[in-house]
Amino acid sequence: MNQPPVNKRLAVYPGTFDPITNGHADLVARAAPLFERIVVAVAESPNKGKGPGFSVQERITLARLALADLPNVEVRGFDCLLAQLVSELGAGVIIRGLRAVSDFEYEFQLASMNRHLIPQAETLFLTPAEQYSFISSSLVREIGRLGGDITGFVHPAVQQAMRQRWQQKQPETEGDNYA
Repeated sequence: MNQPPVNKRLAVYPGTFDPITNGHADLVARAAPLFERIVVAVAESPNKGKGPGFSVQERITLARLALADLPNVEVRGFDCLLAQLVSELGAGVIIRGLRAVSDFEYEFQLASMNRHLIPQAETLFLTPAEQYSFISSSLVREIGRLGGDITGFVHPAVQQAMRQRWQQKQPETEGDNYA
């Protein structure tokens, strides 16, 4: 298969985005002026833990809604090795977010592996704005599942989708909520 030439002005921001948070959106908004195009690549990730709370198509739709005001951002799903996607797109940059020092070791390991698999692509680490540095998808899911207010953490469309999702999944036993 013929690979497109590497474009250093094309970046890929991969993740499960389950759900996409304001921290994710902040990183994309701050990276958008640096690149001609950013592909937000939503990983299918069926084997991650118990699996994503939202299907890949739902996560793509929610990401598109959350990032709709960024004209040079495209959202798409993928179910292959990230190196394969980056090569197929001809992207020259992989964007990764670092919230805290604790993220660095894992992200450094990923960046090193990606450098080995796709040496033509550089990994660019970005940190979110301070007001988003503590937000993670897993915390947002847990707060939402337990009926907490997630207004400041996600786009309104994501909040509504989460509310609908958790209303459908009522606890089977009493005393499940610890909040």
